[in-house]
Amino acid sequence: MASPSLTLLATTHRVAPGLLSWPAWEALRSSARVLVRNDHPLLPGLVDAGVHAEQVTDPDPRALVESARRHPTLWIADPDGDERLMREIGQLVVADPLDVEVLHGSYDLPGARLLDLVHVMDTLRRECPWDAKQTHESLVKYLLEESYEVADTVEEGDYGALREELGDVLMQVAFHAVVAAERTDETAFTIDDVAAGIVDKLVRRHPHVFADVTVSGADEVNANWEQIKAAERSAKSGAAASEFDGVPMGQPSLSLAAQLQRRAARLDAPADLDPAGEDFGSRLFALVREAQAAGVDAEAELRAVSRVFRDRVRAWEQQQTS
Repeated sequence: MASPSLTLLATTHRVAPGLLSWPAWEALRSSARVLVRNDHPLLPGLVDAGVHAEQVTDPDPRALVESARRHPTLWIADPDGDERLMREIGQLVVADPLDVEVLHGSYDLPGARLLDLVHVMDTLRRECPWDAKQTHESLVKYLLEESYEVADTVEEGDYGALREELGDVLMQVAFHAVVAAERTDETAFTIDDVAAGIVDKLVRRHPHVFADVTVSGADEVNANWEQIKAAERSAKSGAAASEFDGVPMGQPSLSLAAQLQRRAARLDAPADLDPAGEDFGSRLFALVREAQAAGVDAEAELRAVSRVFRDRVRAWEQQQTS
């Protein structure tokens, strides 16, 4: 006869309810009593597997412990973990010990919490008045702001804050996908379409990893990447593609000039195509080219100098008031 024991079976809602480990199914079939809340997502899987589970509305920790002292009892915890119930059971068995085991029947895979983000964004879109009225157009400024905050965090070396800032950017991606999923025409897409698109692109642009292409180093990887991108641009336009296709003209002007110059350099475009003159724009364009030749990011350099200027002015302000 099996000794008295209480098994607390923990599962995750981020995988299909029936995908349990073999030890979990063995425990379910071998326990004298199996109890579960009457709305647990695992119930259909138990029925299909022929496991009889007693359904309860609100579990009584004392009743579970008393049952376990008579014969092996298994409680299927809610996907949220049933922490309050488990704490109460722990308090009950301190004075009068009982063999209690927490058995993990399923585990989150890497990236599983992204499912929670999708669920939260869907809920906010339905139930929050502010979120419900947003459009792609109204959200663009927030995506830009959050992206700049990521750049600022990296430049300041504040890697402790980077996780939160990247989360803000990820939320904007999920938000745009929620908005897009509501459309009923050919422009509609979901967050899964977004993920599938970038997965396909990464696989396509890394034939040295996912196919049989051999490369000698990072330079050849970059050359292949650009060649594949050019072919993609040509396929999209259905005509001879320009090297400048896909360059976002709305980006900061220094980074825009640098990107245009990099693209032109791939074509061996002559330098006399540069805007010439003594106006500020032409001089700035020439300065960006000088930075490119020196292997320097003009946009990052100007931000770094601006940060130094900000700090010096702040210090000066404090001196004036002290």
